[in-house]
Parts: sequence; structure tokens; C-alpha cells
Amino acid sequence: MQAGRGFIFLRIFGLLLHPERKSMSVETILDDWKKKKFKPVYWFEGEEDYYIDKLTKYAETSILSEAEAGFNLTVFYGREANWADIVNACMRYPMFSENQVVLLKEAQQMKDIDKLEAYIARPLPSTVFVVAHKEKKVDGRSKLAKLLKDKTELLQTKKMYDNQLPAWTEKLVHAKGFQINQKALLLLVDHIGNDLSRIDNEIDKLLLNLGDRKQITEDDIEKFVGVSKDFNVFELQDAIARKDLAKAVRIIHYFESNPKAGPIQLVLPSLYNFFSKVFQLFGTNLRDEKAAAAATGISPFFIKDYIAAASRFDYEGVERILLLLHEYNLKAVGVNNAGAGDGALMREMVGKMIL
Repeated sequence: MQAGRGFIFLRIFGLLLHPERKSMSVETILDDWKKKKFKPVYWFEGEEDYYIDKLTKYAETSILSEAEAGFNLTVFYGREANWADIVNACMRYPMFSENQVVLLKEAQQMKDIDKLEAYIARPLPSTVFVVAHKEKKVDGRSKLAKLLKDKTELLQTKKMYDNQLPAWTEKLVHAKGFQINQKALLLLVDHIGNDLSRIDNEIDKLLLNLGDRKQITEDDIEKFVGVSKDFNVFELQDAIARKDLAKAVRIIHYFESNPKAGPIQLVLPSLYNFFSKVFQLFGTNLRDEKAAAAATGISPFFIKDYIAAASRFDYEGVERILLLLHEYNLKAVGVNNAGAGDGALMREMVGKMIL
């Protein structure tokens, strides 16, 4: 579709385990560790730091007792680590403990990481060697990659898709023993985006401020996270989808007075993401919400909103909105723009969308 070709800033990542290679789950690894069931080598790699950090922290602080760690915990950092020192540490036998733990953090920065192949092929059973290889995976064509598949407990991660964030966040809140209403959930996820560690931290901060309550509301998000519950990108999106021009203009005026609340660089891709998914719905059965959500990747939490927008704007209407978003994306960076500010551009664009 022509409208989509100018957008390079959509967040379309997903936390997936590579289907072609053996890969353990975070839950399985943690469950084994809590039961004191260890394998000689664990290799954690990929783009999503959240789970790698979670496992590495547990390995560093909880596999060994405090007394055992004094003799049996060794931590290396990839940028400054020497492969021979790492191997020598791994080949030592534990003192006053059944196991020792050797951690290699930031392994992606290690120059001679392939020199670890010989040890990985024949590790010492009493050593728990944990490697955190962030940002990317090892080249799948390399000898090391094949060895990791065959000889290690391997965890591979990718960034989470945006449409998975609400369900993931709600599950995290539930795991902590609390609830969150749907508007609060959307405000939190939309404000933070695809940063699982920050979402986790913000939830912990919210829970500390709830007092005796067990549910997070949009008022809590506004007060403790700093997101206006009435003037935000989600509310603007909703106003446009409902063809409520007056509300949309009020929100844009708020954005002009509070530039950090709704910069055009955030507003345009968010609206494009929403209406591009609405556009996809025209190829599905709108009466079957479950099937429509599955076919388009829209979260079941919000499929009703997308279907309602599709019913208010026909096929041509949504296509026109996408073209307008492309046009005003160019204007926002100075193309065919005689000097209009972000607020003026958004008001002009929204007026054309709704009227």
C-alpha cells in the first residue's frame, strides 16, 4: 500500500524464540535452578535484554548461598575478558560447595569468543557457566552457533510485538498479585512502549503507591507515571476514530502547551499503526472478533475499537487517512511545509481526516 512506504518508525518487534533451534524458556530455566538442577553451560542471546538480565541476576545472586559465593562466584565482562582466564575459571573445582558459577556478561563485546568453543564442547559438570550475549545472536552459520545448539541450554530472545505488550503487562501485574483496568493498561503501555524492564519498574513503583488497593487505575497512571489520562495519544486516536473533532482539537491544544506529552514524532506513527490495522480488517469477517484479531495481529483486548473505527470509516476513508498520515509525516520534516508548527499541522490533518 502506498501510504505505508514512507514510514520507517513503526515498532513491529516481537519476543519470539527461534523456531528452528532448540531454545529453553525462562520459566523452565528458573524452575530448574530453584530445584538445584543445573546444566554445565547456559547461553542467553538476542535483542531482548529483560529476560537475559533476569536470568543473569538470578544466577549471580541466588544459585549460590552468600557463603558459597565468596569462593565460587566469578564474573567476567566481555569487553575486558580474556578467553583463557574464563576457561581457567571454568575448569576450577568448587570449594565447600557442589557447584561454582562463572558468569560472562556483555559477551557480545568479547573479541575472541569463538575461543570458548573447546570448553563448551567439553565443560566441567560442577561448573555452571552462564553467558549473556545481548543485542544479537551468534551468526547461525558459525561453528560456535552449531555447538551452542548441541551442547548448551540455549535461550534466544527477540523484541516483543506491540500487540503483545498489553497481555504481557497484564500478566505481569497479575503475577505480582494485583489487577489493572483496561484504560490504565493501555496508557501505561502506550507511554512506555517496547521496554519491558521499564514497564516492570513502573509497575513496581505503582504498586508501592497503591496502599491497600489491589487495582491500578488510570488515575494512578496519571499521578505516579506522569501520563495525562485525558490528553494523550490514545485519547487522540480514539477521538479521531469516533469522528469527535472537538475533542481531538482540545487534545492537540494540550500537546502544544505540553510538547513532551504528544510530540508529532510520536503521534504520527501511533495513528498510522492504528489505522493500518483498521485497514487490514477490511479483508476479514468483522462480525467474528476472534478471527479478525487473529488474522490482523490486533490484541483481543482492543479489537472492538478497531472494528468500530472500520464501521465509521469505509475502505476509502481509511485509505485516505493513511495517505494523509504519509503526507503530514513529510510535512513534519519540512517537505512542502511553509513553516507551520507541529500543532497547526496536526489540527489541519485531523480536520481533513474527520470532515
